[in-house]
Amino acid sequence: MTLPLSGKVAVVTGASRGVGKGVALELGAAGATVYLTGRTVAPGPLPGTITATAAEVTELGGTGIAVPCDHHDDDQVAALFARVEAEQGHLDILVNNVFSAPDLAPWLHRPFWELPLRAWDQVLGIGLRSHYVACVSAAPLLFQASRPGVVVNISSSGAVSYGHNVVYGVGKAGLDKMTADMAVELRPHGVAVVSVWPGLVHTELLATGTRTTDDGRTVVDLPGEGTFDITHAESPRFVGRGVVALICDPEIFERSGGAESTAELAARYGFTDVDGTGPGATLRSGAAPHPADQ
Repeated sequence: MTLPLSGKVAVVTGASRGVGKGVALELGAAGATVYLTGRTVAPGPLPGTITATAAEVTELGGTGIAVPCDHHDDDQVAALFARVEAEQGHLDILVNNVFSAPDLAPWLHRPFWELPLRAWDQVLGIGLRSHYVACVSAAPLLFQASRPGVVVNISSSGAVSYGHNVVYGVGKAGLDKMTADMAVELRPHGVAVVSVWPGLVHTELLATGTRTTDDGRTVVDLPGEGTFDITHAESPRFVGRGVVALICDPEIFERSGGAESTAELAARYGFTDVDGTGPGATLRSGAAPHPADQ
């Protein structure tokens, strides 16, 4: 049986764990060759390394290739795509996911005047800017892909509603605007660009902050934002299934330039989470929890 992404080449940034790992695994399960970036090459406080994720991608039927990369360093990013060009000659899929979620945690729900100025550079640097830099290097390779080439930017509902703090929202709004404008410039070259909004995702980082209530529920407390029941939170692979379904949509150019929630993708394409359930509650508009979407 030919897998739907057999022969396709993908890059997923920030794939040691969390959403990036979930996306990489589903791309691998669909048959893709996946280059995974991240800084974690040895086990640390949080589970997950790029080498371990790459091995799982291969076990699922794809080809996983781990590439250590600090997305603060433009030269390392350029070297990543130079390697892809040398080894593959083209790129079909870029998933921009890398994000400083652990750095964001101490700044949750704090007003901007109480945040250190470096919060702006950290959240928008490893996030908005790093995604832009990856796209700059990836574009010439995407032009060589069998059509269509696809860029997926992992964003969130924080682009349109308040979430966490000012710098988080600015970063996500900027990312969705970048999606919209890049879609205009890339369309003539046969490349589609879409932002994907995960809901509440049960990542390794989120798991470090969970507790069990007296009635047996698993919840997470976000300072200033409330307590969220994560029993029905999305798994990282649920997000990955949404990305794969979107990439495989022959009408993807109808979605290019826009933002799609994972709940919307599941409703349209009919996939479920790894346990067979549907998505957690995620609203297309209004505030939605997204404490550690990467």
